[in-house]
Amino acid sequence: MTVLHDTSKVMEDARFAFDAYHILLVALGVSLLLSYWLPHLFMRRPPAATALLMACGMTGSLLFPGIVAGIDPTENPAIWELAAELVVIVVLFATGLRIDDLGGLRLWRPTFRLLAITMPLTIAAVAFLGWSLAGMTIGGAILLGAVLAPTDPVLAGDLQIGPPLEGKEHPVRFALTTEAGLNDGLAFPFVYLALHVASQGADPSLWLAEWLAWDVLYRIVVGTLLGIGIGWVLGRILAVPAWNTVAASGPGVLVLAGVFLAYGVVELAEGYGFIAAFVAGLVCRRAEARHKFHQRLHGFASSIEHAITAILLVLLGSVMPSLWPHLDWSYTIIGFGLILAIRPLAGMIGLLGTSLSLRARAVVSIYGVRGIGSLYYLGYASTHVEFIDEGALWALVAFTIFASTVIHGLTATATVEVLDREHTEGNGSENGIPPDRDAKVPRMDDGRNSGSGQRPRDTW
Repeated sequence: MTVLHDTSKVMEDARFAFDAYHILLVALGVSLLLSYWLPHLFMRRPPAATALLMACGMTGSLLFPGIVAGIDPTENPAIWELAAELVVIVVLFATGLRIDDLGGLRLWRPTFRLLAITMPLTIAAVAFLGWSLAGMTIGGAILLGAVLAPTDPVLAGDLQIGPPLEGKEHPVRFALTTEAGLNDGLAFPFVYLALHVASQGADPSLWLAEWLAWDVLYRIVVGTLLGIGIGWVLGRILAVPAWNTVAASGPGVLVLAGVFLAYGVVELAEGYGFIAAFVAGLVCRRAEARHKFHQRLHGFASSIEHAITAILLVLLGSVMPSLWPHLDWSYTIIGFGLILAIRPLAGMIGLLGTSLSLRARAVVSIYGVRGIGSLYYLGYASTHVEFIDEGALWALVAFTIFASTVIHGLTATATVEVLDREHTEGNGSENGIPPDRDAKVPRMDDGRNSGSGQRPRDTW
């Protein structure tokens, strides 16, 4: 009887205890609902909901401080690493699937220059500011540059090319899409560089040879080659006639098979899985490129991406108040400086000599959105090396992502509308690249959006 009495007492005490986890779920639900509903209620063409998601997270955290217990990134970076990793690999594979026409070297030249010139310049500039202005250690400053340099394929969807089978890509959209698809993986060598410096010191003789041979050459080559091989195998499976029965049923979950296979195999081989995920999607699309099943795969991947990204943004906003003590004026300058000066200038330098017009180069340079990839990189580094500047790093990254969602999110819709309209009026000549009349333009499939009730998005 004593046991029953004690159990009853515990049950009575637990009633209306308002568990922090359940409050967090309620806050998440309210934040998601308000972020996607309110803009449509008050605006004819609402901007991206990303900034509002983070703002709702901040509001909920200030109203209920206890709900963020256990997800502080400075104490539990592994949670953020794993969640961001899942989002990034899914969206990278889906980004590869989007590209209808690979074009030629001329179309890829802006991408190559953004990766080879703009990204290293951005890393160097941000690292210098982190070291000189914010007083970071050399390792922490390099890590900051590596974390913030890559553009994000998750939050820049409005500026990138549309889903599969929507037609020939405009060079501006193509450059932004392919840059975001590749620079998440190509920023990894610089993350490893920061880890080497943090653990072994700034003397290059201690780590330079290993870094160049292993972290740069080997990992990039393995990620690229295995990504091509796995994408080819997936494409051949899709091309098998017996697959038509499976394709007709539309099990979009199969996109996860390709993502997990490509990423897992390459990571086991110590290559860069981010590169492999994008390349696998790109190569897989080349087999039966006109097959409507690619739309189902992309649609499923986009649904996963949007759901997890929205949750992550709310949670990131909710932990920002706890990171505010680490944020001072110098970090604010670095964040705004990256978005408003460093990336635009580095982008314009990198794109010099390309066939893009000045306006097109400006759009590509300005809209280097920062986002979920930065969370993964910082979470990964934090689980491998203990940085003296870790709190400041998380505060600055969170602030920069929020600033990017506000600045880029509020202006992207208007920018897309203007450029789409100019392209329609000028028949595509405003971008500085004459239309390639010999290129094959994928035929628009009248039934590709059947049942969706949505008009296909215009391309520039």
